[in-house]
Amino acid sequence: MMLRVLGLAGLLLAPCLMHAQRAIPNGPEGYPVAPTGLEGKPLPAGPFTYNTAEQQDIRVTVLARVPWPFGLAFLPNGDLLIAQRTGDMKRIAKDTMAVLPVTGGPKALFQGKDGPAILHGYMHIALHPRFASNGWLYLSYSKAPQDGKSLVSAVARAKYVDGSLTEVKDVWVGDAFFGPVAIAMTPDAKLYIAVSGLSGDLAQNPGQLAGKVLRLNDDGTVPADNPFVGKKGYRPEIYTLGHRSTSDLTVHPVTGEVYLSEMGPNGGDEINRIKAGRNYGWPIVSLGRTYTGPWQNEASHQPTHAGFEAPILYWTPSISVTGLSFYQGNALPKWKGDLFVAGVRYSEVPGTGRVDRILINEKFEELRRETLLGDLHQRIRDVKAGPDGLIYVATDEEQGAILRIEPVR
Repeated sequence: MMLRVLGLAGLLLAPCLMHAQRAIPNGPEGYPVAPTGLEGKPLPAGPFTYNTAEQQDIRVTVLARVPWPFGLAFLPNGDLLIAQRTGDMKRIAKDTMAVLPVTGGPKALFQGKDGPAILHGYMHIALHPRFASNGWLYLSYSKAPQDGKSLVSAVARAKYVDGSLTEVKDVWVGDAFFGPVAIAMTPDAKLYIAVSGLSGDLAQNPGQLAGKVLRLNDDGTVPADNPFVGKKGYRPEIYTLGHRSTSDLTVHPVTGEVYLSEMGPNGGDEINRIKAGRNYGWPIVSLGRTYTGPWQNEASHQPTHAGFEAPILYWTPSISVTGLSFYQGNALPKWKGDLFVAGVRYSEVPGTGRVDRILINEKFEELRRETLLGDLHQRIRDVKAGPDGLIYVATDEEQGAILRIEPVR
């Protein structure tokens, strides 16, 4: 009799247990509504001083206020170029710290903070390795529709002279709009273009460019030694495949290897070392959940990428990885060799952007991480090591800023 009573009680309790957690409302895109308590915080005037884990104490200065900065790049003379989501470019002159316009760039589309977040206008800047002699720079951008054509992603090449872009020409135009597009130039004058592929079907389709890293010559032609040249069904531009939301590319200043920061879904952000012909697995393998809760792939959330190229670093929960840079300067000696990775949001909570400093040993194995600047509640879009040995950070906000990290003397 007692067993029957307990069995009945279990049946009565089961519906309650099934609904022990509250239902989370979804927004118009079908994702859980994000909390707003930490976002929209104005950035104070600063400077800000921090004690850090390696006893490398730092001062963070607000160098300039710039709307919607996205990508940073340094000229050989020390000037800092800033690509803005608004479709504008600025430079900060090294000697005066004045913020000056860069004119002559291509027309880009940006719909503002109330438009789709993927319409970034100007995104990343990369300098030709022989910039000092040829003046070429490269810019990824959202190409505004022209002559009745659709919006597409593109990369333009231009000659930079004294704050002006001339001889502007697209060296790559995508066959669709892909959202974020990252670029980098390697010492052998090869142009790498990382194209987002949120749709997994496209990321694994070798006949499509979405979800791929492409490799081109500096004039936009396809190198004869690309891994899929002449292979049936493959686009010859493709260098690697199986990528999700490609945020930034960087070239290691010592080894010349190319590294990609890649946003996962709800978790599973990655840093990948780019190797010719490899498949990085999206969406077949991922260390993240879908935005509504379930694992991206039930068989894939174990720490393995069997059959695919595994990331060298990953984040679960996600920090929404963006810019990345290896530090090889002398001004912050206890951080020499470390990797700095920016993030716009931690664990799907707006207002929680940060920079992660990652200590990596000589075998390229992670030893530890430290989070910086999280208390500023800003979306951190890019982080770059400057030629002066200092570190520069861009906050992706309407009231955006360029920050400079320097040692406390």
